[in-house]
Amino acid sequence: MRNDERERTAKARIVRLGDREIITEGLNLSFWADISHRCMTASWPAFIAGAALVFLLFNAAFACLYWIGDQPIANVPGGAYIDYFYFSIETLSTAGYGDMHPQTHYGHFIAAIELFTGIFSMSLMTGLIFTRFSRPQARLLFADNPVICDHEGVPTLMIRLANARQNLIGNASARLWMFKDIVTVEGHSFRRFYELPLLRSESPALALSWTLHHVLDETSPLHGTGPDELAAGNISLVVVVSGYDVVAAQTVHARKTCEHPAIRFGHRYVDILDTSDDGRIRIDYGRFHDTRESRLSSQLALTTEPATGKPCTARDRLT
Repeated sequence: MRNDERERTAKARIVRLGDREIITEGLNLSFWADISHRCMTASWPAFIAGAALVFLLFNAAFACLYWIGDQPIANVPGGAYIDYFYFSIETLSTAGYGDMHPQTHYGHFIAAIELFTGIFSMSLMTGLIFTRFSRPQARLLFADNPVICDHEGVPTLMIRLANARQNLIGNASARLWMFKDIVTVEGHSFRRFYELPLLRSESPALALSWTLHHVLDETSPLHGTGPDELAAGNISLVVVVSGYDVVAAQTVHARKTCEHPAIRFGHRYVDILDTSDDGRIRIDYGRFHDTRESRLSSQLALTTEPATGKPCTARDRLT
């Protein structure tokens, strides 16, 4: 009963998924229940600050134990707390300069406990730091705006990405998903996802840039969808890319979420590849996010009124 009451009275938390912020309520998670995950997901400043705080608290606690003893440590002038604190730091870090040392059974007992704590904490901290540094991470750059325009004479959704490390990612694969709010016949609201097939979902070697293409034909869940329909369905796109980083010798993953206001109709990406005078390929990342207007067939459900030049849906064209 008490556990149920604690879960109901748990504070709301903000969870960030991509560009969305979700409020979670009714879930009471203890800080220590998943401390390893918290250590892995904390930012580096927060992680270092937390480790320093724990270090100081440990030493302050052991210094108090030394301080309340009957001269447990030799060569401590006047039995000052600050000297016991410094001795605790030397003991916890297993440094041990030698000028101060335990001289009673009580002092040896507390020092033994602190030595064990120091060895254990240093091993734990070494493992956490190594894990944080060794985690495989893909440095992929995604264009700010997905674009929809004609490609090979067919309306196509395009998303551009690039390998910011400019090393080789072998056997790269990409998958594109659409998330949409729907209402069932019974009136229940759901958020469903649909996979959007890509013209080319694999790349043998991702070193520079890669543009994903999804054809908006009759089989596409986005066929006949314009800006109004995107907003009505609260549609968002999720791109997942994975591959083998030959430098790290590990599989890396990257994920990008694009909300419907970011999708640009009747635009295509500015070309960033050209050839230098000596025949080498040149890529301009300064224009990576740039787009320009391009032709878009009316069958996509977004056309332009001849008189006003304003965008309208296919339904407006029919009326």
